[in-house]
Amino acid sequence: MLVRHGRPVTVTSSQVQPGLVSRAIEVAGQLANDAAEVIAATAGRGARPCAKDSPFDWVTDTDRTLERHTRRVLDAEFPEVPVVGEEFGADDGADGAPLRWVVDPVDGTANYVAGLPWCAYSLALVDAGGPVVGVVADPYRGQLYAAARDRGIRANGRPVPRLGADSRGVAGTLVCTELTRNGPWPGMDRFAEQAAAAHAGIRILGSAALAITQVALGHATATVLDSYQEWDVAGGLALAAEAGAVVLDRRGHPHPMPADGLLVATPGVAAEVFGWWQPAARPIRVL
Repeated sequence: MLVRHGRPVTVTSSQVQPGLVSRAIEVAGQLANDAAEVIAATAGRGARPCAKDSPFDWVTDTDRTLERHTRRVLDAEFPEVPVVGEEFGADDGADGAPLRWVVDPVDGTANYVAGLPWCAYSLALVDAGGPVVGVVADPYRGQLYAAARDRGIRANGRPVPRLGADSRGVAGTLVCTELTRNGPWPGMDRFAEQAAAAHAGIRILGSAALAITQVALGHATATVLDSYQEWDVAGGLALAAEAGAVVLDRRGHPHPMPADGLLVATPGVAAEVFGWWQPAARPIRVL
């Protein structure tokens, strides 16, 4: 049970009270706006990166500052909802909690350090059924995308249309993916060859959150991620779900937030792109 402003708010894994969802959207949106301003003002300007596990796996003062700010605000507004973040890990009790916040303060830190205009702030409220609320801020384009379960997507406050059931196929469209921490994922060369044979373009841009968001917005027809952490994808998957995108795990099963590889796609191309990614898996049928 949560307690907010002295009043109990009951939360279960299957249903989150509408008032809590509304407040979560409001707070997450403000945090995303704050982060976007900081990222846009400091990108590529002496961000003082230091390496984590590899020379290209960077963390900056901005990553830490934004996550600390996010945690302070969320702790004040939702004191009994634990936070899981890229820079400072998981609060006590996050594992198995009915609700948790998941934050990536700068998704695409290497791009941010270089001043390449493709990085994001991502924040999601997650329960046992996947993302309940999600925001992804695209600072360079001045866009804030927000979604809540069964409430649709908004871009800077304006509704975003759901993806249509029909599809023109993958020919002439873009498909996104990302490298793993150690480089190309197993089978990535075959995946690219299949995409080229189908006349689709592959894009590797350096932000998992924005890659998923492009499918939700209809800019790309699919995104395949073979390796990631939940903070990389939670915000984007909230958008994808409300857009009507298909989300599959590496076995081809629908899943709101797969933990070990995922495909996000417009319904009409999901089966084909899944076959490029997991050719040995049982063929899927997407209704």
